[in-house]
Amino acid sequence: MELAALQAQQRLLVRQKITLMVNRYVVHVEEADGSEGPMVAFVEQKRLAFKEQVTLYTDESRGQVLAGFKARKVIDLGSGYDVVDDAGQPIGYFKKDFRASLLRSTWHLQQPGLPTITGRERNFAVSLVRRFIDELSWLPYHFDFGVGAHLAFSVERKWSIRDRYTVTINDPRLDRRLVIAMAIALDALQSR
Repeated sequence: MELAALQAQQRLLVRQKITLMVNRYVVHVEEADGSEGPMVAFVEQKRLAFKEQVTLYTDESRGQVLAGFKARKVIDLGSGYDVVDDAGQPIGYFKKDFRASLLRSTWHLQQPGLPTITGRERNFAVSLVRRFIDELSWLPYHFDFGVGAHLAFSVERKWSIRDRYTVTINDPRLDRRLVIAMAIALDALQSR
C-alpha cells in the first residue's frame, strides 16, 4: 500500500503471530464489516536484544522497509524510542512515563509540528488488577492517546488467544507509521 493510501486509513487491525525467537505482527486495514483488509505492515522484533530495535516492513517478504523504532539507551526504564522512516529520517518519538505507569501505564508520543500526545490505559481498575495479579495479564486493555479532551487515537486489545488490537485514528495529521510503531510497542514493550 502506498504511503498516501496508508495515511488515509482510520482503522487498523494488529495481530501478533506466534513464534519462538521473534515477535512478529501483521497490520491490516480494518474493513467496514470488521474483517481484515489489505496488509499495510509486517513487523519483527528480536527478543532478548540489548538495545531494542524494531523494523516495520511493507509486507511479509521484508523487501521494503516502511519505518522502524529504536531505543535511545541500552537499558533504561525511562528510555525513549526514535521512530524513523525507510530512509532513516525521524518521523517521531515515544517514551514510557515510568513514574505515572506504576499505577496506570502512560506513554508520551511526539510528532514534529504537533503537541505531545499522552496515552494511558482507559480503565484504571483493569490497570490495577493487571499489576497485582500477574495471571490476569491476558485481560483486554485499552489505551487512549490525546491532548486534553481531544482523542487523537486509541488502541484496544481484543479478547483472543493471540494478541489482537484495533487501532482507531481520529487525528488525520498523525503519521500512520508512528501510530503503528506505538501500537506495536504497547504489546512488545508494555511489560518492561
